[in-house]
Amino acid sequence: MKAENLKENFKTFCKRVGRRNFIIFGAVVLILAAVIINIAVFANEDDGYDYDQSAGMDTTQLGNKTDDSDDAGSVSDSYFSSVQVNRQRTRDEAIEVLQSVVDNESSTETAKNEALAEINKLAKVMESEANIETLIIAKGFEECVAVISNEGASIVVKSEGITPAQISQINEIVYEQSGIVPANIKIIER
Repeated sequence: MKAENLKENFKTFCKRVGRRNFIIFGAVVLILAAVIINIAVFANEDDGYDYDQSAGMDTTQLGNKTDDSDDAGSVSDSYFSSVQVNRQRTRDEAIEVLQSVVDNESSTETAKNEALAEINKLAKVMESEANIETLIIAKGFEECVAVISNEGASIVVKSEGITPAQISQINEIVYEQSGIVPANIKIIER
């Protein structure tokens, strides 16, 4: 008897909410999950590059070794470029799905408003990330990628050692641009 009541209550709830709203909510959840997974995968990704190029060489090769610092720089540059491209691609896909909800004539006004609010939120996050990256590079870092998600931010900078003063500058920039407190900011050296 209780199982039948639960089943009836669930059916009633589903009818009140509507199939389209479930689909829209599911799409938004999937998009957010994809963005978070993408950030998690690429923020901590090991590019597989062996930075200690002298390991495994015999000593006769060391004398003839050319300067490969440009190669290491290009690997690091490609890391920053690939993270930015992947982040933009993921965001573009999310906006495309949300825009399809807005453009769909059969979507409810509530669903359209939620999709527009999510598009607006993504736009603000993208603007904050771009401002953070620009300002951190202006402070003397060669490369920077900022990723804002939920109530936190991950900042990846190209550096060979960050001073406490630089950490303070980065925290201040992120706070001013996004309102995220330093306790929720993760700074990663690359």
